[in-house]
Amino acid sequence: MKTDIYERVTNKIIADLEQGELTWLKPWSAVNMDGKITKPLRHNGVPYSGINVLMLWGAAIEGGFLSPYWMTYKQAKEMGAHVKKGERGNLVVYANTVTKTEETENGEEEERTIPFMKGYTVFNVEQIEGLPERFYVKPEPLIDPAQRIERADAFFAATGADIRHGGNSAHYSGGSDHVQMPYFETFRSAEAYYATLAHELTHWTKHPKRLDREFGRKRWGDEGYAREELVAELGAAFLCADLELAPEPRADHAAYIQSWLKVLKEDKRAIFSAAAHAQRAADYLHSLQSEEVPAQAVA
Repeated sequence: MKTDIYERVTNKIIADLEQGELTWLKPWSAVNMDGKITKPLRHNGVPYSGINVLMLWGAAIEGGFLSPYWMTYKQAKEMGAHVKKGERGNLVVYANTVTKTEETENGEEEERTIPFMKGYTVFNVEQIEGLPERFYVKPEPLIDPAQRIERADAFFAATGADIRHGGNSAHYSGGSDHVQMPYFETFRSAEAYYATLAHELTHWTKHPKRLDREFGRKRWGDEGYAREELVAELGAAFLCADLELAPEPRADHAAYIQSWLKVLKEDKRAIFSAAAHAQRAADYLHSLQSEEVPAQAVA
């Protein structure tokens, strides 16, 4: 049975609310357009309206997209561009009416207008490669690219992970098996960038074809989610120590602390398990280095 479009839209808004996200109050956190709140825009610059505004604002927050532009697969192709491998589109809806001519009981013809709603898929331009430069937002740099740390860049590059840059969200996407990072220049320090990358690459190791780590996570914020985040935190700390980087606390630590406390209070062995998983993750990432230097001897 085909899912009702109204139901899909409503379920998405409910899911955002359950995560504490008020989709319509937070668009500016995902759009960097001189501090202005911007409606989502079609490929030709025409703003979306109605429920599509809420849906694409929510999708921009979830994906960490800075650009307000969205387009279909076909529109991108017509511009000589293509959607990146593994990217998933977002639903928008189109409402219209159709006129049908029906015969009444007395044999007369009568026109009847029937409203309908159709859904179609669009992609943010940050999910698309090869578009004209005007579509891509250039974030204001906070640090000089020259501050990059060569040994850390070499370590993370040697893992072979698919690390993509853009938007304002750092996350690991299991579906497309890639790590998404904001641009280096948008972090407050080089250490903050590498600590965040170490966290996300620890998540990357949980994939079934790597360490196959699974804590029974069923939804955002549940116990399985908290356990995996704790592993990623410890894994990042271990890697920062190995690479002689000063770890920096992430902005979302406060949101996780309560869930970590709950897990640790209910299971006295949880921290031992998390540390063991974190060490396995760090060891796995070290094993991908072509000429691994002993952990404490990284220059």
